[in-house]
Amino acid sequence: MSEPAPSLQADDFALFGLPRRFALDVAELDERRKALQRLIHPDRHAAAGAAAQRVAMQWSVRINEAWQRLRDPLRRAAYWCELHGMPVQAEAHTAMPADFLAQQMRWREALDEADGDVEALHALRCEVESERAARLQQLADAIDRHLDPHAAATQVRALMFIERLLDTLHARLDAAERPKAH
Repeated sequence: MSEPAPSLQADDFALFGLPRRFALDVAELDERRKALQRLIHPDRHAAAGAAAQRVAMQWSVRINEAWQRLRDPLRRAAYWCELHGMPVQAEAHTAMPADFLAQQMRWREALDEADGDVEALHALRCEVESERAARLQQLADAIDRHLDPHAAATQVRALMFIERLLDTLHARLDAAERPKAH
């Protein structure tokens, strides 16, 4: 990589010289980020004056934001959807298929019923993580095989629900596994 992308407005994939895909080699992304950061580091532009340093700082911020977005599978997928005219807009699009909502309700009930039961919480975590993995694969297929932003956006919204449930589940597991004070 000999120089930064020609525009601060380049999409994240173009900025890193990567194809617009869900499947991404995170190690390659990290290496490209380091290479870009070395090229634009403000210290390299110290002799060029304050204006050049400000531009270098803008590049640094832009590179870091793009890197963080592309590193995270859900953020990367949501960004891909946006680039293809289908913003996820999870706050506005809360309608989900009935079977998914029923599954969410079953998981929430199981979480409430587990109430500190470490084995039950671990079993639920395994089930939810298995569903998460299956949906991530469906998301990858929607993007990389079918180029279907609508299906991808639907999977991203479902995965956002699942991520929130997993966060709650991990917090409950941490609390259940913590030694109790006497």
